Amino acid sequence: MDEVFKALADDSRRALLDALRERDGQTLHELCAVRPDMTRFGVMKHLRVLEEAHLVLTERSGRTKLHYLNAVPIREIHDRWIAPYRAPVAAGLMALRDRAEGATT
Repeated sequence: MDEVFKALADDSRRALLDALRERDGQTLHELCAVRPDMTRFGVMKHLRVLEEAHLVLTERSGRTKLHYLNAVPIREIHDRWIAPYRAPVAAGLMALRDRAEGATT
């Protein structure tokens, strides 16, 4: 999970993931348009970090390399770090709502 957190910590990498979420299967050339302020080599370095974290999967199609979002590591973070803490908070808010609505009726 450390690689995933490291990969998600950078706004450029998050922008690349957002672009793949909007339209999967993009080429490096297409992804370079996401960050026009960055060199092609810079985008390649960010994609490598995302691949090492298993957030991006690639597939070669002839001379073209397509990049795909793999949301599984993000879901694993959600299940491990967010879901367990969200349930008690949601239950508390629902109880507060029920008490507030019960007081007005």
